[in-house]
Order: sequence, then C-alpha cells, then structure tokens
Amino acid sequence: MVNYFLQLILDFFIISAILITLYTCNFYYLSYLSSKRCTKNIMLDHHQPSVTIQLPIYNEKYVAVRLITAICELDYPKDKIFIMVLDDSDDDTTILLKELITKYKKMGFNITHIRRNNRIGYKAGALKNAMQFTHTEYVAIFDADFIPPNWFLKRTILYFSKPNIGLIQCRWGHLNESYSLLTKAQALSLDFHFLIEQNAKSNSDLFMNFNGTAGIWRKQCIDDSGGWHTATLVEDLDLSYRAQLKGWKCVFLSDIVVDAELPVQMNGTKRQQFRWAKGSIQCAIKLLGNIVLRKQISIETKIQAFVQLTRHITFPLILIQFLALPILLASDINLYILHFMPVMTIAAYLMMGPGAYLIVIHRLWGKNWKNKALVMPYLIVYSLGMSINNTIAVFDAIFGTKNEFLRTPKYGIIKKTDNWKNKSYNLPFTKTTLLEIFFSIYGIIGILISIFSNNLVFVPIISLHVIGFMYIAYLSIIHTKFKTTKSFSSTATNANRRLKLYYKFSVILISFIIIVGTYAAYASYHNHIYPIDVSRGLLDRIIASSDAVSILNDISKIKTHLPQHDNPVWIFPTESTNFSRIQKDLDNLTHTANKLIAIEDETAFNTGMIDIDNRAKIIKENLADVTPYVYVSISNVSYSIIWIASILGIFTILKKKNKQLQTNNI
Repeated sequence: MVNYFLQLILDFFIISAILITLYTCNFYYLSYLSSKRCTKNIMLDHHQPSVTIQLPIYNEKYVAVRLITAICELDYPKDKIFIMVLDDSDDDTTILLKELITKYKKMGFNITHIRRNNRIGYKAGALKNAMQFTHTEYVAIFDADFIPPNWFLKRTILYFSKPNIGLIQCRWGHLNESYSLLTKAQALSLDFHFLIEQNAKSNSDLFMNFNGTAGIWRKQCIDDSGGWHTATLVEDLDLSYRAQLKGWKCVFLSDIVVDAELPVQMNGTKRQQFRWAKGSIQCAIKLLGNIVLRKQISIETKIQAFVQLTRHITFPLILIQFLALPILLASDINLYILHFMPVMTIAAYLMMGPGAYLIVIHRLWGKNWKNKALVMPYLIVYSLGMSINNTIAVFDAIFGTKNEFLRTPKYGIIKKTDNWKNKSYNLPFTKTTLLEIFFSIYGIIGILISIFSNNLVFVPIISLHVIGFMYIAYLSIIHTKFKTTKSFSSTATNANRRLKLYYKFSVILISFIIIVGTYAAYASYHNHIYPIDVSRGLLDRIIASSDAVSILNDISKIKTHLPQHDNPVWIFPTESTNFSRIQKDLDNLTHTANKLIAIEDETAFNTGMIDIDNRAKIIKENLADVTPYVYVSISNVSYSIIWIASILGIFTILKKKNKQLQTNNI
C-alpha cells in the first residue's frame, strides 16, 4: 500500500514535469515564430470612418477623468467620433462623470452617459448593452486605466485594409512600470505576452486574442460572431476566438503602444490574475471542442489554441511538483537514474528557465536588455508565488463555480512618490494568503528534508517557491489598508478607530499563531522525522561497511534515534512499520555483528556480512515505509487542525469587522 502510494506520487511528479516542460518549450517555439514570421500589415490611405468609442467604467474615480480627457483630445474629426461612457458605478465616480460629460457636450463632442439598472454580465453585459446603440462601422474599446495617444485613431484605423480583418489589437505600455518590483514583474510578463505570443500569432494563421482594451473592432465582426457573451470572465478572449472560428482575421500592431496603469496593490494584482486564469479555463471548456472538430482549422492552430486556453494548468502542476518533492525525498526515492543527474537537473532548470528567457530578452530589447534581465529573477519568484492563487482559479473554473467579475482597483499611480494606501478601493488579503503561508512552512520543511537526505540540488528549487509564497503573502498582508475618512459623528469616528485597532491586533495575533506553528513544525520535524532520516543514513553506512566494530556503533546510534515502541500507521497498521519489531531486528543485527568480531574464517565472515547487509536493507525499507506516516501522525494532524482553525476563526471575525469598517467609511 505504501509503495503504491509513493509510486503514484512519483508518477504525478514526472507527468507534471513533462507537461510543464512542453508548455515552456511552446513559449520558445512562439518566440521563434515571432522572430521569423514577420509580415507587413497593409494600410489604407486617408481612411477616416466613423468610430464609436466605448469606455466601460465601474468605480474608477481616480482614473476615469484622465481617460475621458484623453479620448476627447484625440486628433480625429469630432463629427466622426461617438463616445459612450458605460458607467456601472455605484460610488461618486458617477457624479464626476456627469460633470465631465456635460462639459464636453457643451464643447461639441458627441458623448453619451449610459447607465444600467443592474450590473448583469458585468463588463461584458455593459458592452453587450451598448451594442444596441452602436451604429458605426468600427468600435474602439478602452478600460478606465488606459491613456490612448492623440494620434491613436488616425494611425490604427488605417490597418483595416481587408474586409476580413475584424480586430486590431495594440500593445500595452506601462505608465508606472518603475513604481515597484511588483509593477516591473507585471510589465515584463505582459511584454512577453505581446511581443512574443501576440506577434507570433498575428503574423501567422494561429488564433490570437483580444486583450479587452486598446483595440478596435469591426462592428460586423462582433455581430457575426454572436456578440458579447457573459458566460466567462474573459469576454475578450471568448469573442476573439469565436470571431476567428467564423473566419475573421485579428491583427496585432506592436508599434502602436497605449499606456496603462499597472496594479500596485498585491491583492488587486492577485484578483486580476485570478480572473484571467479562471476565464481562460472557462473558455477552454466552452470553445475547445468546436476548435478541435472544425476541419478547416490546421493542426498547428488547434494545438496552439489548446495551449493558450489551457496554459494556466501549469500552476496546479507546479504545486503538484512542490508538494510531491519533499515526500519523495523523505521516502528515499531515487530521483536520479544516473550519477550525473544532479548536475543535469540544475542545467535543465537553467536552460529551460532563466537561461533561455535571457536570450529572448536580449533579442527583444537589444542594448537595453540588461535592465529587463535584472527583473527576471523577481518575475520567476512572482510567478511561482502566484501559483496558489491561480491554481484556485483553475479549479474554480473546472468545477463551475459561479462567476463574479471583480475589478482590479486603480489609483492614478504614475510616479514613485504617488501614494495609494489612503485611497478608496483597497482590498484586504483573502484566505488564499493563509494557504501561501502554509505552503511556505511546508517548503521550509522540504528544504530541511533536501539537506538531511543529501539532495542539495533541490534546495535552490524549493527555496524559489518558498521565497515566492512568502513574498506574495507578505505583500498581501502589508498591502491590506482601509481608508477611514472624517465623519461628522464622533461616535462613528470612535467606532472606526476601535475597528482599525481591532484589525491591527488581529493581524498581530495571526502572525503570532503563524510563528508558533512554524516553530512547532520545525520541532516536530527535528524530534520525529530527522532521527529517521539520520537512521537511514547510518543504515547506508552499515550496508557499505565491512568493519563489524563500526557497524555495532552505528546500530547503537540507530537504536537511540528510533522509538522503542510505536506504530505510526494508525489506520491499518502493518508489522513492517512497527518500531517494536524494528528494534528487535536491530537487536538481531547487533547479535550478528558481535559474532563477526570473533570470527576468523573469511568465508564465514563474508556470509555474516551478507546477512547484515540484507537485514539492514530490510530495515531501511521499513523506515522508508514509516516516514510518510510520521508526517501525518495523530498529533501532527490534530495540531494542524487546531492551527488552521485558529487562523480561520480569527480571519472570519476579522472579515466581519472589515465589513463594518467599510460600512462606516465613505
């Protein structure tokens, strides 16, 4: 049973490694395509048709004015621009927009303020609703945090040179890339997406996606493809794939850049990543069957569509590897077929990860590649740390959890000196943060196992995950801030102060419980698991030795390390995991070794050593069977339940208090 369990874990570990490698290789394949397949997009001359510009907005008081101002400054004939402000806001954003729209109407702009009675379908619902009022040939879409340059329409609209072009997607720029390491990592990740993936697909027959903003649609394409659907969280990806299934062509323009604001709060970033990951898997479930069965679509296009829509499953695969590795190492599973495999393992990680990415960075940025290369280590840590958040998103999509489009807060942050922490829309950390802390502790134990099992090659690999989880959790907690505004009621003001103090005390208490839990995990490993690891090492030395005296010394040490009585397998215990029997086997081994000291006949001595060798191997196998169950002993499981329940209990109370605090705030 134990061996079957370990073999199953090993199989999952190997399969995950293979799949992750395949997805990684596909990125390098797209990198090759983006550099080799470069077709020049044809432009029309003096092509200035009427364009409807749709601006979906929900609670964006810090950036909405900036966006509408930029739209009204576009260098394009006023009589050919129809601006629709799709305002679903339920805060004072609406008041700001009404004033601004009234101002621009007086200036002669054709600008409309569209309000709905509900938020059904969220952003997709707002766009779907707006289409009934849209009568132009083209529709441009911008999210609230984007600032299109004044020449945007004049330059972009010219690329609708063929009647089958349904979408023009432009590249995202980054207003606040240098604000923090978090924004730098996001910027680099997005640059890879646009400059590699979008370039490769646009210049070939592969399916590319609309990125939700900074693009222009041909209205006929939207209508022909079935319009905006609200079934997924990524209506942009959904519509663009349905359009291409209908035969429409999507074009990406890498040289037209529209600057946007990157999320600066970790909890907002996690929300955005969650939405993208869940939405992609939803689209895979919705669209892949039709793509696979469509005969007109090439095999390469089908494969690339499958990879793009399912690529977020790499995050669960990363976690499977992370969880499996310490168990395999603790169980003394040989992960090296050949002696040079440890060196090959590190070499493979360097070639598949940082090494190859640096080559891509050098090709994309030329002389400025070093600045981007310096961000690469943080992008790796950031991506690994996000694997828990995105894994939950993947399973949410697979199990069909109800959709809720949660916007990513933006604060109008551009300069490093800009501050967002005292502004509205700030998000608290979620239960995902607790999982990140738990995985961090698990990873620390995994590092210890790697060291004590003499598998040092895996220490840096596990450490990267631990650093990622800890840093994501750390930022999630310290980025949890709530705005408290002045109130005319002294009672409300005092209540706010008490609630904020309660919140701070709760965070301190959670931190204390985490520290205690970490120490308890270390103490449990040191007292119960480490002695077994040491004993296995001593048994290896016994097997390799022919000195009866040293063997006796090692057996004596093993006997003191192992419990005298106990069976860690508390469900269906077996004799092979009974420490009483293992101690008796060690006594027999001692008896045989004592006899060998007095034996002078070489043949008899060799026979005795063979017997010791075989017995030691059996005991070593018994200890390998024991190890997984020591981890999940009754005491460890009980302490873990109490530890997790304590944090969740405080978290639940904290969440209620946070709601009260937000209710009291303006």
